[in-house]
Amino acid sequence: MVRITLPDGDAKEYPPGITPIEIARDISEGLARKTLGALYNGELMGIDRALTTDGNLRLLTDRDTETLEILRHTAAHVLAQAVQRHRPEAQLGFGPAIEDGFYYDFLVDKPFTPEDLEVFEKEMKKIVKEKLPLTCETLGKSEVNKRLEERGDVLKIPHIDELEDQELSMYSQGDFTDLCRGPHLPHTGKLKHFKLLSTSGAYWKGDENNPMLQRIYGTAFFSKEDVKAHLEVLEEAKKRDHRLLGKQLDLFFFSEEAGAGFVIFKPRGAMILNLLKKFIEGELIRRGYDLVVTPHLYKQELFETSGHLSHYAENMFLARHVSEEQGYVVKPMNCPGHILVYKSDLRSYRDLPMRLFEFGTCYRFERSGVLHGLTRLRNLTIDDAHHFCTPDQLESEIIGLLDFADFFFKTMGFEYVVKLATRPEDSIGTEDNWVAATKALEQALKKIGWDFEYDPGGGAFYGPKIDIFVRDAIGRTWQLSTIQVDFNLPERFKLEYINESSERVAPIVIHRAIVGSLERFLGSYIEHTAGNFPLWLAPEQARVLPVSEKTNEYGLEVAAKLKRAGFRVEADVRNEKVGFKIRDGKLMKVPYLLIVGPKESENGTVSVNERGVGDSGAVSLEDFMARLENEGRIPASTD
Repeated sequence: MVRITLPDGDAKEYPPGITPIEIARDISEGLARKTLGALYNGELMGIDRALTTDGNLRLLTDRDTETLEILRHTAAHVLAQAVQRHRPEAQLGFGPAIEDGFYYDFLVDKPFTPEDLEVFEKEMKKIVKEKLPLTCETLGKSEVNKRLEERGDVLKIPHIDELEDQELSMYSQGDFTDLCRGPHLPHTGKLKHFKLLSTSGAYWKGDENNPMLQRIYGTAFFSKEDVKAHLEVLEEAKKRDHRLLGKQLDLFFFSEEAGAGFVIFKPRGAMILNLLKKFIEGELIRRGYDLVVTPHLYKQELFETSGHLSHYAENMFLARHVSEEQGYVVKPMNCPGHILVYKSDLRSYRDLPMRLFEFGTCYRFERSGVLHGLTRLRNLTIDDAHHFCTPDQLESEIIGLLDFADFFFKTMGFEYVVKLATRPEDSIGTEDNWVAATKALEQALKKIGWDFEYDPGGGAFYGPKIDIFVRDAIGRTWQLSTIQVDFNLPERFKLEYINESSERVAPIVIHRAIVGSLERFLGSYIEHTAGNFPLWLAPEQARVLPVSEKTNEYGLEVAAKLKRAGFRVEADVRNEKVGFKIRDGKLMKVPYLLIVGPKESENGTVSVNERGVGDSGAVSLEDFMARLENEGRIPASTD
């Protein structure tokens, strides 16, 4: 017998091989009708999975968020079946559920069109009406290969040979069969509310040396209202796309001449970055950091010592001068340079904690297929710092960093969620060090009362970490901050300090980035604010708009006074109607538009049009300057 424990603590014994649906039916027929999947000892599974060991069972209905993964995985299979009904030659790639929907990759002779997606969606609706049961069959590798070869669907065969499992599962629905781990809904009729969204190219297994496949994206929910709400979010996301707003607001651009994935900031974008740096540097000084500057290029041996060359080489740019044998690395991260700063002098426990910081521009090779504006590029400026501390100081240093992150994200208007990522398979260092580092992060989070979840195996190769994900104005999450405890690099670089007993011992290193990459943060922040930067961060705080050429002189005088006072102001003296100038200023999302005509010129005033508010009347220039001074102050944690 197997002992099954339900969420309320009730436990019951059943014969081995009992399935979740049979247990649901044992409880009530009503529950059985609603059950769509199950969580068994934390594993997501279908309702017909045989249970052969003791465990904790939670039956899932359409009210549980975990069931969405089952729904969307089934939707991917229904899509694949619909595609093969209309394009029988299409070979199947992978078709997983993803955060907000699903996709499926196909190897086809010609790309899909928007019209194809309409045809496939109609066919999916037919398949739903057919209420085809999804059944699972377990087969040996050779039998799976044989079946795929017989139907000419051979794309996955090399992948099958790479798998360690000797037995694989295939799911069928009507005339369609696919290699798949599952789980799935009981039958296709349970899939009712879905929408195909777009199609794009994607390399097989993400490798540009492999064939280019056609990927179809879709979304699915348990209610029509949820689908509608999601489509509205997607429509809003299009309006907020940082790549479009970056062009509209004249912030940055990419150039084929510079190379794919290398961003170039124009004056307005560079102003925002510099204001962000000024804000962050002010906080760093208040929080006891020392600023350093390190090279962009290092000898290759430095990254051999750090371990990056053996664990991260595929993401690194390597260089060699024609006149030298020596190989170099264009730095992908700042930590080896900061370690050299630490090693440059003999350290005492009285010198610790030492907090070294720089806005270090790093260079990482990202495959062209994953490049995406500012959020995935090849040159990135990291607000990078490394804390060198004693074991007794570790917890307080982590708590200080969490406080810094909390202040920063609240200032920028973000909510956030936290994950604790543990040791991955590809890692270095002793188990004792990993356990100690993980425990330190865990204790710091618990001490300040932060909610967090675990990310098993998600740590860096040299240590566990806390990752902070911010949630933007339309509900999407972006991973920005990371706090990593590292016992390994101090050992690899033989870092030391003299402790209270005059012994030479290794410090602990904390790698941390609060903002993360400034470029990635800016991309997410543009989308969060829809380009409506707060006054202190706006590249142009106000724009003076003379109503005619007769008041151009006064408009230029107003702009000059504001500039001399340190404000970021421009004057639009083009020979255009004032309505045109106002529309252009709003398109550029300037916080304040100052309209000046004969009356304002005579009285020494400006008529204020505030972003998001509209006309707020005429005020003296002195009063408006005081307003800018008050609202445009760079935030500080001491305020």
